[in-house]
Amino acid sequence: MSFLNIIYTRNASKYKKSLRNILEYIKYLGTNLKNQNSIAEEIKSKLRSGNACYHSVQNLLSSRLLTKNLKIKIYRIIILPVVLYGCETCSLTLREKRKLRVFENMVLRRIFGPRRDEVTGEWRRLHNKKVNDLYTPPNIERVIKSRRMRWAGHVARMGAERGAYRVLLGKPEGRRSLGRPRCRWVDNNRMDLQEVGCGYMDWIGLA
Repeated sequence: MSFLNIIYTRNASKYKKSLRNILEYIKYLGTNLKNQNSIAEEIKSKLRSGNACYHSVQNLLSSRLLTKNLKIKIYRIIILPVVLYGCETCSLTLREKRKLRVFENMVLRRIFGPRRDEVTGEWRRLHNKKVNDLYTPPNIERVIKSRRMRWAGHVARMGAERGAYRVLLGKPEGRRSLGRPRCRWVDNNRMDLQEVGCGYMDWIGLA
């Protein structure tokens, strides 16, 4: 085999591998899209970005010169938008919800700091229940639900010629894969509406 044929063969295999990766995964407008329609990688990517943003301001969050309210504003203005970018279209499972809550509790523990035990006098980190009691704004899960319902209302009010509306009402063709069906975006919306007492209503007509 000639030298040119060797170079061509290597480049062809490299291009095929790159094309395969593009078909399996693509990043569009800051959102990770996969052919398997899995939200797990998207949440991991958002949490990595959120962790990077958190480490850049963690000295401010632990500073004694700033008040707790100002630290919470820093979290909600700087860190939270990075994690929740594009969350309106996410269909979260219990595993992803837990990961998001763990991240938020980590940031809030940095903000509120440890507490001294009244009995032993030792310093210990706050439990999740105490953190939730101290943090009065809606937690990260409720923020996602609120944004998702607001986006659902926007999509429902779109005309039939809009692509998002056609995707909402469209029925995919073909046979479904074996196993338990995945939680869809529409399923998340129905569960959110059940929490506010509107689960029995036609939410598209209500919007």
